Amino acid sequence: MHGLHLTADLRGCRCACTWLLDATALGHACTEAVRAAGLQPVGQLFHSFPATAHGQGGVTATILLAESHLCVHTWPEQMAVTLDVYVCNFGADHSNKARALMESLLALFEPTTVQRHALQRGAVPEPVA
Repeated sequence: MHGLHLTADLRGCRCACTWLLDATALGHACTEAVRAAGLQPVGQLFHSFPATAHGQGGVTATILLAESHLCVHTWPEQMAVTLDVYVCNFGADHSNKARALMESLLALFEPTTVQRHALQRGAVPEPVA
């Protein structure tokens, strides 16, 4: 269960509106980014949300990985995106692949501000002396 969980909250995204509004296009871009990072997609779900009084509906793109998952949520009315990349490191360390995937998605959305977090999950505690 040891792994790396990366998240990022993006604001001021200057990307093409397609990436914020089109679930199919975003899903394809995410799948390509996953493969380019050297990770293995094993399932996917891409969903468009309806428009609201606040503006056009966003999308969610989720890719189940052999190593864990990628999830992207868009808020086009706010030009905002949240990213979630988690990789398990059982049998091999996939941390650099997770970082490469995150960087690829940051480049896709072109945010003006990014708030990032990294969490080591399932770390084995140090023995008490």
